[in-house]
Amino acid sequence: MAEIAKDAPTRVVWRNGAGGLTFEVGGRPDHWFVKWNPRSSQLDLPAEAERLRWARQHVTTVAEVVGEGEDDDGTWLVTAALPGDNAVIPRWKADPATAVRAIGDGLRHLHDALPVATCPFPWDVESRLEFIETNRVGDGRDPAGWHEDFRHLTWEDALRVLRDPPPVERLVVCHGDTCAPNTLLTDDGRFSGHVDLGQLGTADPWADIAIATWSLEWNYGPGWEPLLLDTYGVAADPARTSYYRLLWELGP
Repeated sequence: MAEIAKDAPTRVVWRNGAGGLTFEVGGRPDHWFVKWNPRSSQLDLPAEAERLRWARQHVTTVAEVVGEGEDDDGTWLVTAALPGDNAVIPRWKADPATAVRAIGDGLRHLHDALPVATCPFPWDVESRLEFIETNRVGDGRDPAGWHEDFRHLTWEDALRVLRDPPPVERLVVCHGDTCAPNTLLTDDGRFSGHVDLGQLGTADPWADIAIATWSLEWNYGPGWEPLLLDTYGVAADPARTSYYRLLWELGP
């Protein structure tokens, strides 16, 4: 970071559960961001850089890649800043209705704007399920560590459910991690961008919608799902919502 930032002020703005850090470098409006992940995290920043470059050809609401690198300890990704702040800063947590509308608007914009036909990145159920079956071992198969919505299942029960996916409603290019902090809002409360696109790829839109609505509970409390669905322009689908939340809970 010292080499990248040189004399610019630097602060940590995010820590992920895998030991990764995101730094803001410089002062606004002339600032940028650096994501760093340790090798042990298994988070693929080169893959995210590739996805950002592709998506940036079609929308301006994802960050421009301005640098990347790696060494024995980890990998890093440098991106230009997008306008606004994430949807869970104190201001927006105190005004959930504005934040939820922006999240719904942003998700619909992404799904409508990115071209499925030329997207080179799949995020299909089959590959995600294969990853789960291959990589979930030991404690990862223990329902005690899962979200309370799914603790009544055994590992075998969960696999049975996941091996019988609902029909794909339609294909879109999904974000891949639609938790509320990954949507940015302008000062006047409008959607301005998306971050953390390392899983971007083609899938049923409910793969994103189910997690976006779930995340509202964690960040703003219960009761906000209908507003997001209405803003996005879709009716509730309990079966797809439950399926894609379980798929998310167990894997990438």
